[in-house]
Amino acid sequence: MKKTRVIAVLLSVFLVMGLFSISVLAKSVTLRYGLWGRNQLPAMEEIIKEFQEIHPNINVKIELTPFKQYWTKLETAAIGGTLSDVFWMNGPNFIKYAANGILLPITDFINKDNIVLGNYPQSLVDLYTFEGVNYALPKDFDTIGLWFNKELFDAAGISYPDESWDWAQLIDSAQKLTDPAAGVWGIAAVLEDQAGYYNTIYQAGGYIISEDKKSSGHNQSEAIAGLKFWTDLIHLYKVSPTLAQMTDTSAINMFESGKVAMLYHGSWNQIRFANNEYTRDRVDVAVLPKGKERAVVIHGLGNVIAANTKHPEEAWKFLKFLGSKRAAEIQANTGTVIPAFNGTQNAWVQANPYFNLQVFIDMVDYSKPYPISKDSGKWVELETKYFRRAWAGQIRIEDAVKEVAQGMNQYLAQE
Repeated sequence: MKKTRVIAVLLSVFLVMGLFSISVLAKSVTLRYGLWGRNQLPAMEEIIKEFQEIHPNINVKIELTPFKQYWTKLETAAIGGTLSDVFWMNGPNFIKYAANGILLPITDFINKDNIVLGNYPQSLVDLYTFEGVNYALPKDFDTIGLWFNKELFDAAGISYPDESWDWAQLIDSAQKLTDPAAGVWGIAAVLEDQAGYYNTIYQAGGYIISEDKKSSGHNQSEAIAGLKFWTDLIHLYKVSPTLAQMTDTSAINMFESGKVAMLYHGSWNQIRFANNEYTRDRVDVAVLPKGKERAVVIHGLGNVIAANTKHPEEAWKFLKFLGSKRAAEIQANTGTVIPAFNGTQNAWVQANPYFNLQVFIDMVDYSKPYPISKDSGKWVELETKYFRRAWAGQIRIEDAVKEVAQGMNQYLAQE
């Protein structure tokens, strides 16, 4: 009997020691989380705090890198096999990393844990899907709105932009708002892709890159119409500053000083405009005017896992929490970014009462994913090179798109 008791006691001791050892080993797991965006640190730290309360055996260490150095550091780490376990990814760089086996596929994890991808905008899910495989859970998103100066509209006796506006209405209003004597322009025809001409290409019924990522859409008549919309604002209607003027003083700075009445720009500027004494009470935002159809470019970040992480199960648990409703609510309450989890965006809208931020959410229904390929940077450089000349009036937009499409098709054939 005593022998049996001794064995039972020993077994109990060994069991406790074993559980303790497992606990100690589990507590030693530390995940590195790579990101940029210092203004989002408070939200990320709060998310990590709540995650670690649920998973006390998993520690998360933030690795903050400024955006300008982020991608250089990421590429070096990918080559050297020293990537963070979990890190932020954006659309333009996604396919390059997914196609080269640097990111961990998460479709099996999603299916195993019954993650509902319908909780996120479909365009964002598509953005981070490569060859039918999921590689990220969407973190946040941004869309583009028509920012406008209420004071200038009131002075000109023009009704504010709303969902009834189309391109013709915008041009007509821009002409009435332009006052050369006062140095005021109706609109700024910015030379920007996400905030500018990608939207109007889609609105004209065109596309930037084919769905199979094999050909450019720039030289199609619809895309030309979407691009010509901008160059006409400068050279035909003369309601926008010239490219040279916008190079000397940025369009957004002109807008912030009352020299530009309308500006296509992103949801991310709401904090900037709210903190600017001039714009805080004088400007607001509306949905983008309709072209041939309604469209707006959507982009957003995704959280991804490094393929070579030593802790894939723990990394997935963290990724899953980052993509949860609770994490989205924490982000929304800070007002910094629009959370990707559907139904949590209202807190972001309410975080800044100065502007009608709901428009950025309303446009998601007809949003188009930011166009990407395996090496988007090469053909984006072509766009900038030739469209800059068209914006400056040195060449016709019809000639610019021929050069862009030809070069882009060559790059795509090599991918």
